[in-house]
Amino acid sequence: MKRFFARNAPGYLFLTPWFIGFFLLALGPILASLYLSFTRYDMVGDPRWVGFDNYEYMFERDRRFWKALEVTFTYVALAVPARLIMALGVAMLLDKGLRTIGLYRAIFYLPSLLGASIAIAILWRQLFSVDGVVNQVLAVFGIQGAAWISNPDTSLYTLVVLAMWQFGSPMLIFLAGLRGIPRDLYEAAEIDGTPKRRQFFRITLPLLAPVIFFNLVLQTIEAFKTFSSAFIISNGTGAPADSLLFYTVYLFNEAFKFFRMGYASALAWVLLLIIGFFTAVSFFTSKYWVHYENERD
Repeated sequence: MKRFFARNAPGYLFLTPWFIGFFLLALGPILASLYLSFTRYDMVGDPRWVGFDNYEYMFERDRRFWKALEVTFTYVALAVPARLIMALGVAMLLDKGLRTIGLYRAIFYLPSLLGASIAIAILWRQLFSVDGVVNQVLAVFGIQGAAWISNPDTSLYTLVVLAMWQFGSPMLIFLAGLRGIPRDLYEAAEIDGTPKRRQFFRITLPLLAPVIFFNLVLQTIEAFKTFSSAFIISNGTGAPADSLLFYTVYLFNEAFKFFRMGYASALAWVLLLIIGFFTAVSFFTSKYWVHYENERD
């Protein structure tokens, strides 16, 4: 035990603020929401115990629950790969040794700071409206624009584009990972006449696998939690035709619009289990494609 604490004491010391915040501020609400998920509670009267009725209704009779899952899963499947590909591409461009790389890093990271704001969501809604900037630019080239936001077939893709625009955070992490790849490997590959494309798949991607895995897990969790942009663009309803009914939007409306706090708590715990499942699958499958430098056969 003494050796264990001697080795890990600095780490636990740095984790102390998180432990304090978790046990004093977060643990109580977490346990309360678990209890409320088994009750019928409207935030006015006292919670009434109903057992598993909320979960039974959710899985057997609530069609909007399944629609929210469909929309959210579709968004995650499209937005996460698109953002990671965009982030990796820009990181590789910045890895070329530009003189003003600090300025470019700041410029490309800025959308990640602003992207989740209410102002950007409102701006995005205006950009893709019928008479918005996107359609005006298309009209210059003689292309008839669409009602991107009000059309159920295209509304979700506007949020995917917004997610791609918010590539700053994973881009910085990719850039740090690229800087850690030894240049000797590329020089040896150049001497052997290895094409750039093959260098990317045989050197860059394998050595960048831990960073890709890290970004994949974080971005998947963030995609499942997407709320503000979907809420603002859909006016808080998930419209049009529930095409923007994200799981978080549905959960928020159940809690604070219809005051079904017990049911909303059950929805929150199902979302936690979904995120936990995908995170566990990511960690389980990582042993087949993620390799670290200090690993031994």
